[in-house]
Amino acid sequence: MKNKIILIVITIFLFTLNGCDSKELSNGSNDNSKIDVIVTFNPMRELAEYIGGDKVNIEVIVPDGVEAHDFELKAKDIMNISKADMFVYNGFNMEHWVDKLLETIDKDTVIVEASQGVDPIIVSEEEKDNHDNDHKHEGGYDPHTWLGLSTAIVQARNIKDALVKVDGNNKDYYEKNFNEFNKEVNELLNEYKTKFELLENKSFVTGHEAFSYFCRDFGLEQSSVEGVFAEGEPTPKKMKELVDYCKKNGVKAIFVEENISTKVSETLAKEVGASVEVIHTLESRGEKNYIDAMRENLEKVYDNLK
Repeated sequence: MKNKIILIVITIFLFTLNGCDSKELSNGSNDNSKIDVIVTFNPMRELAEYIGGDKVNIEVIVPDGVEAHDFELKAKDIMNISKADMFVYNGFNMEHWVDKLLETIDKDTVIVEASQGVDPIIVSEEEKDNHDNDHKHEGGYDPHTWLGLSTAIVQARNIKDALVKVDGNNKDYYEKNFNEFNKEVNELLNEYKTKFELLENKSFVTGHEAFSYFCRDFGLEQSSVEGVFAEGEPTPKKMKELVDYCKKNGVKAIFVEENISTKVSETLAKEVGASVEVIHTLESRGEKNYIDAMRENLEKVYDNLK
């Protein structure tokens, strides 16, 4: 009788255990075979997905359509980051709330400042002052590092190194993915460096001054309707300067990022006889991955400058 009772208890225990396992797997949130990575916004997801592949679960904090530098953390975000294996943010004050966050999260979480090691582009004092007044934090560097191909490689390497630190057993897998990314991006970089070098027109006009690292890679000169931190519509003086610049340099297209108002850019384009062309910033998830989106950007910019 005693042995029978023991057998019943063991059976119930095993049944309960199996039930719990099935529930966890069906939810997909407790797959212990994958690394839990939380990233701040979509460009970091693009890079982490490329390097991490099927070895990572990725969660994005900032919703599509919300600016990372305007976002405010919620308590649940802090809790989720604390439980993650790895947390990736862009840096250069793209996410002004990160410094306070890092004081609160679990020390076991591997922290990745993706822009670490990037040669930063310093914003003008006027831009910095405007940004400080609006956001009450310093903004000395242009944070749009992922839009430069050479700087995106640095970011991808930082993410790869962190994944190796967290999951050394899959080091070869992460190294292979990074090497493929590095090869593809460098091929794209070198191809278009040669193309842009042969062009006389290097004048690249955008709705938002987010492409300084992109321009540095290819020797282009950027002029923009809005500044680095997109602080609203330009003054009449700035608008006149842009009109004069476009006419003087024969600008054929004003490039605007997806999912934002193009009203001012359309006004400028109409004034100078240019078209308005959409260009990817990857701040919202689209159908194209990082490399395909950047290839399309390059093709579009080149075609409108040649």
